[in-house]
Amino acid sequence: MRELLMIAIGSAIVNNVVLSQFLGLCPFLGVSKKINTAAGMGGAVIFVLTLSSLMTSLIYQFILVPTGMEFLQTIVFILVIAALVQLVEMFMKKILPPLYQALGVYLPLITTNCAVLGVAISNVQDGYNVLEGVVNGFATAVGFTIAIVLMAGLREKMEYNDVPKAFQGMPIVLLTAMLMSIAFTGFGGII
Repeated sequence: MRELLMIAIGSAIVNNVVLSQFLGLCPFLGVSKKINTAAGMGGAVIFVLTLSSLMTSLIYQFILVPTGMEFLQTIVFILVIAALVQLVEMFMKKILPPLYQALGVYLPLITTNCAVLGVAISNVQDGYNVLEGVVNGFATAVGFTIAIVLMAGLREKMEYNDVPKAFQGMPIVLLTAMLMSIAFTGFGGII
């Protein structure tokens, strides 16, 4: 249990996928304009990352390793992630149309989000069993959600501030992301 807690804290806070590893920056910068859409994207990433961690761990340990086809892991992982994203996209289109419209092109981009594939590959490289891989995937997605919602909150506040013309738009967003990244390095001594 202690090991799972260490994995969860390490993945969500200490080694935050966006602010420490710099993976998944496209949706982080693109969808973080409003808190509602950022939270929706975070929920979609939590679902996809948790399920993809489960599925890829099971496929790797019970199909690829016994058959000696570990070299196919990247292709198989991409196919599993793409199928899960399609499920999320169909669900959101049917159940949550406003959120589906708000996320726009960024929802299908979860398929190519390097954070999702990176977690699946790191689960294999770190030698995690299925449970540890799922905890790592879930905690990484929670860390992504924390980062994107924090950024969305800051961006909403920045709309009402007097930002110099040279820093308006993406420059101030990148500076804010840099400062958030520096702040998250302070968690490095926890684990």
